[in-house]
Amino acid sequence: MVDFWKRYRRNRAAVFGLVVIILIIIMALTASLFYPNDPFRLMGKPLSGPLTNGFLLGSDSLGRDVASGIVHGAKTSLLIGFVATIVSVFIGIFFGAFAGYFGGRIDDILMRVTEIFQTIPSFIFAILLVAIMKPSIVSIVIAIAVVSWPGVARLVRGEFLALKNREFVQACHTLGMSDFRIMLREILPNCLSPIIVVGSLMVATAILIESGLAFLGLGDPNIMSWGFLIGAGRTMLRSAWWVCTFPGVAILITVLAINLIGEGLNDALNPRLKERQ
Repeated sequence: MVDFWKRYRRNRAAVFGLVVIILIIIMALTASLFYPNDPFRLMGKPLSGPLTNGFLLGSDSLGRDVASGIVHGAKTSLLIGFVATIVSVFIGIFFGAFAGYFGGRIDDILMRVTEIFQTIPSFIFAILLVAIMKPSIVSIVIAIAVVSWPGVARLVRGEFLALKNREFVQACHTLGMSDFRIMLREILPNCLSPIIVVGSLMVATAILIESGLAFLGLGDPNIMSWGFLIGAGRTMLRSAWWVCTFPGVAILITVLAINLIGEGLNDALNPRLKERQ
């Protein structure tokens, strides 16, 4: 762990990204302390500009505080990003591990299923799924997970194909270990580095997909999120720029920070690859 941190902190941009994400998480966890009122509550004059009528970042068309929405929405956006990524990673590991380890007909079937999902445009597929299931946090998480797992499956399959014939795996077969135990305890731990790197980047993608869905009116109307704020202000981009701009900046900073963390994880977990480059 100490060596990992030493390698990680060499990338100053990655350390900066980590600090930014920690601050955003703290903001999300302490949202009720700074803005105890419901973010959907009408707090004053509609379409008030930043620093006017008691609003730090202005108000929307109904008089809701944009700053309160950003602080409370951070929790929702991060939660959707992390949960959807975890679900999609688990699905991808399941498909990729079985395809790569067993090969043959199982590999053909699982990879054909994966290719079917990859041929469908991911965002359009997510829109279709949310529209069918009705907009809610659960349906958004399911939609993002369904469109995100194929990439993980292909990555895990490639790692399992490279490792299943290694000496330590052959030794496990000789000792009579079951296939499931070999996959779970011997091969999968050796695949975690690239999975962690890809998973960190998928969090940013999930946040962007949720924002896009909310912008189109397919977000959960009962839960505040950054995407919801952007969707609420999409019809007044010229007259009330702040309603969309500040949530958009929050998304930009968060996605950029997560991408920087992903680069740092890649450098720290794959030092030999970095040295070759």
